[in-house]
Amino acid sequence: MKDTLGVLLAGGAGERLYPLTRDRAKPAVTFGGMYRIIDITLSNCINSDLRRVYILTQYKALSLNRHIREGWNIVGREMGEFIEVLPPMKRVSDQWYQGTADAVYQNIYSIGSEQPRHVLILSGDHIYKMNYGRMLKQHNDSGADVTLATIQVDPEEVARFGVVDVDRDYRVVGFLEKPKQTELRSPYNPSKVSASMGIYIFNTDVLIPVLLKDAEDEQSSHDFGKDILPKMMDDYRVYSFDFVDENKKEALYWRDVGTLEAYYEANMDIVSVSPVFNLYDSQWPIRTHQRQYPPAKFVFAEEGRTGQALDSIVSAGCIVSGSRVRNSVLSPDVRVNSYSDIDASILFSHVNVGRHCRIRNAIIDRDVHIPEGTTVGYDPEADRQKYFVTESGITVVTRDYSLFENPVTVDYFTSE
Repeated sequence: MKDTLGVLLAGGAGERLYPLTRDRAKPAVTFGGMYRIIDITLSNCINSDLRRVYILTQYKALSLNRHIREGWNIVGREMGEFIEVLPPMKRVSDQWYQGTADAVYQNIYSIGSEQPRHVLILSGDHIYKMNYGRMLKQHNDSGADVTLATIQVDPEEVARFGVVDVDRDYRVVGFLEKPKQTELRSPYNPSKVSASMGIYIFNTDVLIPVLLKDAEDEQSSHDFGKDILPKMMDDYRVYSFDFVDENKKEALYWRDVGTLEAYYEANMDIVSVSPVFNLYDSQWPIRTHQRQYPPAKFVFAEEGRTGQALDSIVSAGCIVSGSRVRNSVLSPDVRVNSYSDIDASILFSHVNVGRHCRIRNAIIDRDVHIPEGTTVGYDPEADRQKYFVTESGITVVTRDYSLFENPVTVDYFTSE
């Protein structure tokens, strides 16, 4: 991987993940208690021995930049290794990033300065484990100009994906963007359909002229999946790499957590009795920045009530006092006070749950104080009067508006 440069796209506004992205970039959203979403892709890079990575940021990136600075300064710069944030510089354009391809195009000078043989394009909002070295080996062995990672999905799910038409030699011969249905079938499994994962390896001497040509096309949306790759099939060797899951479970695991429902389900996956996404694999560690907190504590309170957590992730600094937590994710420095019940919920850092509260099917943003006696997630209509509720019934409770991305603790609620 030494002749490969990783370019991680982390500048999207994340509108479908609102209101969690109201004050932060989507890749900076908490995942699995102690991680950020971007940590999953960056861990894949390190575990794949990819040690030169640009992170292209744009939207509300302060907390993301701080997280990268504090948690990912782990490579050897004296050896030419780096994980570096590149904000928009408008060096070749007067506009902000117009699409995934335009984001890479606007950083074309930074890419060229590293003189890589290959450029690996990645997204900062997916949950999966993948060894990019396997993909690069196939790319070189096949003599490809471009290789895109694909995953096998059921035909009933194609409306959520960009579908790739792959021939028997694994060469890409067509694209369909989120079709309602398709007769295409994957050469890897005739009962499945090959869908794009948004992961691409380009030969650099191919990528740069293609980006320059796309930048001149006023009709283009400047997106790799919609514009760049479909136009390359006739003139370049475009191949598919079938996803090899390092998660080592029976089913392939890859989640686009771009919506609140997908984000919620991915967190619930890791607290199941047999976690679908394994955070505990020492052979494929997930790295992050961890602040210093004391160990989690479970308190025996009055009247014989014992703080307990079942089928849950409880991070450092948490205190569960005379209350019960089930099927939930508690981020660092969360306090759940006596007589409260938390079920199937995600609590971000510095949340304080008062006594006699009931919370289920909810996401509680950081720095929120839940007053005594509050009920969340039991009456969707009542919740909609106060909070954000998704169509599937997930209640999202956010902190009050602040000028800061990491504000001091504020009371979002008023006691009734």
